[in-house]
Amino acid sequence: MTAAPGTIPAVAPSARAVLTRAGGENFPVASRLLPARTREHLMAIYGFARLVDEVGDEAPADRLALLDWMDGEVDAVFGGTPDHPLMRRVSATVRRFGIPPEPFRALIRANRQDQTVSRYQRYADLQAYCRLSANPVGRMVLYVFEAATPERFAWSDSICTGLQLAEHWQDVAEDLARGRVYLPQEDLTAFGCAEDDLRRTHPSRAFRSLMRFEVGRARGLLLRGLPLVRTLRGRPASAVAAYAGGGLAALDAIERGGFDVLGVAPRPSRPERAWTIVRTMVRASIGPKP
Repeated sequence: MTAAPGTIPAVAPSARAVLTRAGGENFPVASRLLPARTREHLMAIYGFARLVDEVGDEAPADRLALLDWMDGEVDAVFGGTPDHPLMRRVSATVRRFGIPPEPFRALIRANRQDQTVSRYQRYADLQAYCRLSANPVGRMVLYVFEAATPERFAWSDSICTGLQLAEHWQDVAEDLARGRVYLPQEDLTAFGCAEDDLRRTHPSRAFRSLMRFEVGRARGLLLRGLPLVRTLRGRPASAVAAYAGGGLAALDAIERGGFDVLGVAPRPSRPERAWTIVRTMVRASIGPKP
């Protein structure tokens, strides 16, 4: 299934359907700290990322064909007029900040990979996936903040990979129901966990030990990215600290729940999340600039 130029596939998610999923997610929540005009550009990026994910995860049709259509929409962003309202919206952001096409292409490639890859043998393989599925969003945010440099990209990548892992660790059971396991197979083996352990209602001791390890790994990534905050000023610095703080709050919730992510996906309460974000902002602001 492909759409003719000038048309939107009937099964493509609408702009309204995509943006209604914004509530409660790390990206738009943190953007509330920013001026309205900056929020508009960040929500344009968020809209694109969510549209690609909706196509890759939820579309009741040939998802690879829909991702081909998304590639065509990106072509139009950089050399024409796209059809989808969210793509027209992101076009203005691309022109304003000179965002290159690579981050957009990477997110589409990540969703192509999701159609054929459901297990990751090594942690390095999962990291490579995060370089496609998470890190490009952080890089686009830095373009909007007019702070895109190689050094900042490295710190941003650390935060974004940490956020992606935190989400995967919260959603082990949900992902398994979709046929996906993001826990590296080498880690399952190292901790003596079989995939059947992920189907249990109550986690085994080995599974809790595995999750303790994975939570620590994700927390380390988030903390290693915090020097990015000290290279920024004002509200962008606060927003980046809030992104990282949201991820740390999610990891704290998993730890408070005894690393049980099988019975229910642990989520921090609003006060817990807010307090963790404040602590992260304070921690990120301490020390000399990198």
